[in-house]
Amino acid sequence: MNSDCLLSTGNSMAGLVSARANPIYSSHNLRRSPLPRPMASRALEIPYKHPAIALRPSKSLSFVAASLQPSKTISAGQFSNTLPTEEVLNIWRSAGAVCFDVDSTVCLDEGIDELADFCGAGKAVAEWTTKAMSGSVPFEEALAARLSLFNPSLSQVQDFLDKRPPRISPGIAGLIKKLMAKNIDVYLVSGGFRQMINPVALQLGIPLENIFANQLLFGSSGEFIGFDAKEPTSRSGGKATAVQQIRKVHNYKALVMIGDGATDLEARKPGGADLFICYAGVQLREAVAAKADWLIFDFEELITSL
Repeated sequence: MNSDCLLSTGNSMAGLVSARANPIYSSHNLRRSPLPRPMASRALEIPYKHPAIALRPSKSLSFVAASLQPSKTISAGQFSNTLPTEEVLNIWRSAGAVCFDVDSTVCLDEGIDELADFCGAGKAVAEWTTKAMSGSVPFEEALAARLSLFNPSLSQVQDFLDKRPPRISPGIAGLIKKLMAKNIDVYLVSGGFRQMINPVALQLGIPLENIFANQLLFGSSGEFIGFDAKEPTSRSGGKATAVQQIRKVHNYKALVMIGDGATDLEARKPGGADLFICYAGVQLREAVAAKADWLIFDFEELITSL
C-alpha cells in the first residue's frame, strides 16, 4: 500500500478523518443499509477473514447479561419528566419504529472507551467521550481525537471482542422482543462502530441493515488508518440525519428515539423523531435528561406502557 495512505500516531486529527486508502471494512458487517444514504461510505463486502490476519471466531456472541440495574447517581425527583404525559404515551404506543442508541443504552458501556482501555488509553479517551456526549465539542472532533490516542489495529479490535464481549443493559432484550411482536421496526443508530455493534444486533434479533453507525478503517496489513467520514453518524447532527432518512424511506407515522446523549436528543426534530426518551439507567446526563420528553431509568417502564 502506498505509504501516503498510512496514518501514524503523530498524524493530525484531520488526517484521521480524511484518510483515503484501499481500506478494509473488517467486522461482522455482512450487509449494509438499503436506505439511500448520500453521505454513506462505499463499504467493501468482505468475508470474515482479513487477507493479512486470519480472524479468530469471535466469542462476542456470548453476551454478558447484566444482572443489576446501574445505580442512580442523581435523584429522579429532580426532574419533572419521569412521568409521561398522555400525549407522550400516545406517540409511544403508535410508533411505527423505534431507534436506539447503543452505548450506555442498549449496552452498559461506551464501546470506544472500553476498546481504548483494552489498548491502554482508557482514561484519556473517556474524558473526550464525556465532552462528546454532553455536546460541548463537535462529535466529529471528539471521535477523531479519541481514536488518535490509541490507533486500534484490526487484531486489537478482534482480541477486544473476544475477551470483552458487550454487556447488554437489563431489560433491553425484553423491550425489543415486545416491540417486534407488535410489528414495530427497531433500529440501532450509534456514534459507535459497526465492528462492535453488529454482534449486539445479531444477539437481539435486529436486522443488520437496520444499523446506522461508524466504520473503522484498516490498511492491508490490519493497521488502523482512520474512520469513514462519509457515515452520517460520524459528525454532530448525524443521528438526526440518519433518523430523518429512515423516516423518509419508510414513511413511519410516528418514530421514537431512545438514548442518553446530546446526539440522541438532536434526532428529535421535524422529519425525524417525534419523541425523545432519555434512558438514564447507565449514565444520567442532566442537560440531556432535562430536555427529554420522557426520562426513564428502567426499560421495564417502556414495556409495561406499551
